[in-house]
Amino acid sequence: MENFIHAYSWINMRFLLEGMWVTVQVAVISVVLSFIIGSILGVLRYTKIPVLSQIVGIIIDVIRNLPLLLIIFFTYFALPKIGIHFSVMGSTIFALTIFESAMLAEIVRGGIVAVPKGQLEGGLSNGLSFYQTLKYVLLPQAYKKMIPPIVSQFISLIKDTSLATIIMLPEMTYRAQIIYAQKPSEIIPMFLMLALLYFILNYALSKVANVFDRRMVA
Repeated sequence: MENFIHAYSWINMRFLLEGMWVTVQVAVISVVLSFIIGSILGVLRYTKIPVLSQIVGIIIDVIRNLPLLLIIFFTYFALPKIGIHFSVMGSTIFALTIFESAMLAEIVRGGIVAVPKGQLEGGLSNGLSFYQTLKYVLLPQAYKKMIPPIVSQFISLIKDTSLATIIMLPEMTYRAQIIYAQKPSEIIPMFLMLALLYFILNYALSKVANVFDRRMVA
């Protein structure tokens, strides 16, 4: 019990919450960027533009089959060798955005394909161009179907921020390691607190997504 009391002291909790704020910043920026880029890539995959769609498909398949940790390593350690430098946070955001964009691209493409073909034919028969039909008819319906898998992917993204401890991003997991490294007996309290904080973040995201889902259905 003494270990728990000391582990949850105000100094330690403030230290962890500062790390939580770093996690939130990285996650929010990565979510926004990956959603935009993933949507663009998914549309390009769906439109089957000669050569371009095939190139995009190859890039997506390669990224999706690489470990995220490898992408983080490449961004932080390899890119500076060719003159591209990022901060620790910048490297994490870049790596997460690249990885999640590839994942979301397939979700977006699958969501559009899931819309009945009659919707495309109806839009075209009413005088809309292919891209107008895509923008005003197909995508709004597709995004409704995509909310659950997109939210699931974003929850994975929040948890994946912990991988950046390997390049010393001062987020929650890294700060917890610092705390229990000074006093190993506090490792269990720290892991329990990390579990609670990650649960709070992911549960909050799922509730926000439920609100958007209800509004879109309505």
